[in-house]
Amino acid sequence: MCTSLSFPERALYGRNLDLEYHFGEQVVLTPRNFPFTFHHHPALAQHYALLGMANLADGVPLYAEAANEAGLYMAGLNFPGNAHYFDAPKDGALNLAPYELFPLVLGQCATVAEARKLLEQVHLVAEPFGPGYPLAPLHWQVAGPDGVLVAEPMADGLHLYDDAWGVLTNNPPFPWQQMNLNQYRGVSPATPENRFAPARELEVFGQGMGGLGLPGDASPASRFVRAAFYKQNAVFPDERAGQIVQFFHLLDAVAMVRGGVLTPEGRWDETIYSCCLDVQGPPVYYYKTYESGCIHAVAFTEEAAAGRELVCHKPLTDAGFTEHTLG
Repeated sequence: MCTSLSFPERALYGRNLDLEYHFGEQVVLTPRNFPFTFHHHPALAQHYALLGMANLADGVPLYAEAANEAGLYMAGLNFPGNAHYFDAPKDGALNLAPYELFPLVLGQCATVAEARKLLEQVHLVAEPFGPGYPLAPLHWQVAGPDGVLVAEPMADGLHLYDDAWGVLTNNPPFPWQQMNLNQYRGVSPATPENRFAPARELEVFGQGMGGLGLPGDASPASRFVRAAFYKQNAVFPDERAGQIVQFFHLLDAVAMVRGGVLTPEGRWDETIYSCCLDVQGPPVYYYKTYESGCIHAVAFTEEAAAGRELVCHKPLTDAGFTEHTLG
């Protein structure tokens, strides 16, 4: 369960990561000279530097979302029951394991057009990172200055869609999510007119009736609708800090609260972290965790990007309250 938002016009991208457990997540900067190896593709000895949230598996960053220094963003979101990976490589195709998409796409591509050209050749093979590592069923949002696309691995291959909404959640597949928005044509931020019975007086009994009819549950379809609505109607201030704060407010509108969604295994599904990548200049990774409402920033540095070693930051989870004494 996750939600990803992309604002190419503002160079702001990010997501909620919703899970019932932590996965050893760390903010990781991968430098240009860190070697990426692949099952069926030549190694990348040099590439764009990457910054995002990842799990380190035997010293290799497995990213959940990241942006590269060229300003291209990518996020992987859960897609169970629909995600399909093939049992064997295909002759003449660009054969990749699902986790290899991040280093290859973000390592080599600076624009969505370049990413699309690469993804059109991809054949995803059902190969986990290694023994004991799960083969996560995913689909991906890729975004940059020239647009947003969604990549969904289906039984007949990798489907690519233009994502004019800049939103991705989980199931059902993306074309259905777009079609479903037609049911909400009448939803508006404004207080609705009385069209139910114009001849009778129906009172507006309080503020907050704008948006009446939006679904309020945590299902992927409902989160997609809410995210699309708030994204389309979002009002951003002029200053950059305020824009980043507003981005987090949009993510809050589709966040999962502990106690709201119980998994079949009896665990609470919740937004374990929210993030915003500002790629207007060198990338800055902003995040907050479920335990801490404070927004923290991890900045890209040229010194780290030019090195050979991963630079890691463990997310801060302290509540971080600031006390002020009156008088």
